Amino acid sequence: MSDVKKVVLAYSGGLDTSVILEWLKDTYGCEVVTFTADLGQGEELEPARAKAQALGVKEIYIEDLREEFVRDFVFPMFRANAIYEGEYLLGTSIARPLIAKRQVEIARETGANAVSHGATGKGNDQVRFELGYYGLEPGIKVIAPWREWDLLSREKLLAYAEKRGIPIEGKKQGGSPYSMDANLLHISYEGGILEDPWAEAEEDMWRWSVSPEQAPDKPTYIELSFEGGDCVAIDGERMSPATILATLNQLGGANGIGRLDIVENRYVGMKSRGCYETPGGTILLKAHRGIESITLDREAAHLKDELMPRYAKLIYNGYWFSPEREAMQALIDQTQQVVNGVVRLKLYKGAVSVVGRKSETNSLFDDRIATFEDDAGAYDQKDAEGFIKLNALRLKIGARLRSKK
Repeated sequence: MSDVKKVVLAYSGGLDTSVILEWLKDTYGCEVVTFTADLGQGEELEPARAKAQALGVKEIYIEDLREEFVRDFVFPMFRANAIYEGEYLLGTSIARPLIAKRQVEIARETGANAVSHGATGKGNDQVRFELGYYGLEPGIKVIAPWREWDLLSREKLLAYAEKRGIPIEGKKQGGSPYSMDANLLHISYEGGILEDPWAEAEEDMWRWSVSPEQAPDKPTYIELSFEGGDCVAIDGERMSPATILATLNQLGGANGIGRLDIVENRYVGMKSRGCYETPGGTILLKAHRGIESITLDREAAHLKDELMPRYAKLIYNGYWFSPEREAMQALIDQTQQVVNGVVRLKLYKGAVSVVGRKSETNSLFDDRIATFEDDAGAYDQKDAEGFIKLNALRLKIGARLRSKK
């Protein structure tokens, strides 16, 4: 352990990472640099600085990464329409590679030769963080305290904190009993009664959205503008990526949109039940597919849909910095050059519907061909006969063979 001189710790200022901070110094005899990222979790992060200072940390990084998070991670993922196992919009998964990237950069800046995180040995986050570290800095030393120490209960953590003089804040009155993770894309809930997959989540658990039953009785209409596959404006007003997502979160939450209750398959092998609120992401996904429907060639769109489950699994499992994800991203981004236009959506009691779409420059929808009225010769219906016969040829041959048996 003497080879660890300085370590960059992903630090929240909570009990777990405060204990980890002291444990690293105790166990490795090393200097600790703390890094706290603002990804839009909605919490005041400056108290983390005061806590780190009180614990003797000299190099403290607290950084606002909201724009980079949405621009360089969330938006590229949404160009692929990525959903894991048909439902999960990957809110936690997509945040981990950015945190890992910045930790490695800080390690280089400060001369640290190790990084550390607070993920447990049961979850996906340990995999996501560490694949990110190794993908960017193959020789980095990774320290995962939950896989090394014997502080495997809250009582032991509290006892260690008391012994080391680590300030312990009591749980706020009415605080959540759930393990939560939040960023601009979503908020997640695990633990508590959710560990029983038969138990319905309590209404007061949800933080970002009203229930669909309590949502307004009048629908909300919005228009999203897209350029190169990315949303750039809401109702004609151009905004930064982070502002767009934050605004869509407010609009979606007010209309009861984005709640999800699933049992997912973790990469480490177990099934886990979690609840998620992703109001802005739910709207964004619907709108993106809406504008793609009139701008993407059929086979390009179908190819994207075939690749999407694998792309989503790569992100869920932590392979953001892998060559296969980067190759798939290049293909996806090439298709998005024509994804330009405006989508009109209706938000109503938990549902988001596309009710209009247009593209002045890239629409492949030709009303002269698609019409049920007189198309003035734009489409010769007789051509369909040969098309059908050629495509039926193999079916006819097979049917004749079966009839002889």
